[in-house]
Amino acid sequence: MKKRRLWVLTLLSFTVLGLFSSLASAENTFDHGQWDALLKQHVLPLNGGQVTQVDYQGFADDKVPLEGYLAELSQVTQVEFDAWSEDEQLAFLINAYNAWTVALILTKWPDVDSIKELGRLFSSPWSKSFIPLLGETRSLDEIEHVMIRGSDRYQDPRIHFAVNCASIGCPALRNQAYTGGQLEAQLEQQTQLFLEDRSRNRIEGGKLALSSIFKWYREDFEKGWKGYDSLEQFLVNYAVSLSLSPEDITQLTEKKMSIRFLDYDWVLNKTL
Repeated sequence: MKKRRLWVLTLLSFTVLGLFSSLASAENTFDHGQWDALLKQHVLPLNGGQVTQVDYQGFADDKVPLEGYLAELSQVTQVEFDAWSEDEQLAFLINAYNAWTVALILTKWPDVDSIKELGRLFSSPWSKSFIPLLGETRSLDEIEHVMIRGSDRYQDPRIHFAVNCASIGCPALRNQAYTGGQLEAQLEQQTQLFLEDRSRNRIEGGKLALSSIFKWYREDFEKGWKGYDSLEQFLVNYAVSLSLSPEDITQLTEKKMSIRFLDYDWVLNKTL
């Protein structure tokens, strides 16, 4: 009888511990469901997701749920954020950047044809401090260049294919919220889709024509992610997405292939 009682107590203790563990795990996540629903409703994927168009009028009509989501983001404290996994943190920051970019466009919608119009004479729209996040008022630049790129926590160059600057030249705004549990697969898919888009990355006359993203942020692709210390090594890793031939791969590997960077299209990525 004593052994049976001890066994029951042990089983109960494991059950209680499992419950607390589940609750703790649930607390260390953020529900991006509201943002996910808005993206699915107002972002139109084209060419298999290589490009997306944004229905800003649809977002304007759904301003209440959008503002509700932004308010939820703003309520997260630094302590709560630091308790999450790195993937949860990065997903949170990417979603925050993208959601507040949409909100910024809506401040002048429909009288805006480019996000660049929302800047001032001596400051860009990305340097404007208007985002209440983790206890401070921040800018889009601060989220991307300080909290994401400037942090030693992440060091993943694929974030450049996830954050969206509301422009045609920018990698597509994914019509799905980023989450910690799916982040690796989501970042990988966004990278492949962007590199598969021949309007932005292609071989021309034996030369590689790339998006200007690789010029502006080249250093991020050469910091040792997956052991790559050059842009060429990163690109060879995605030879299939870029449709590189064996000869192209050899030329890139030996750094003998010329690379030029395409002009960036800052026209608003709105639905037509």
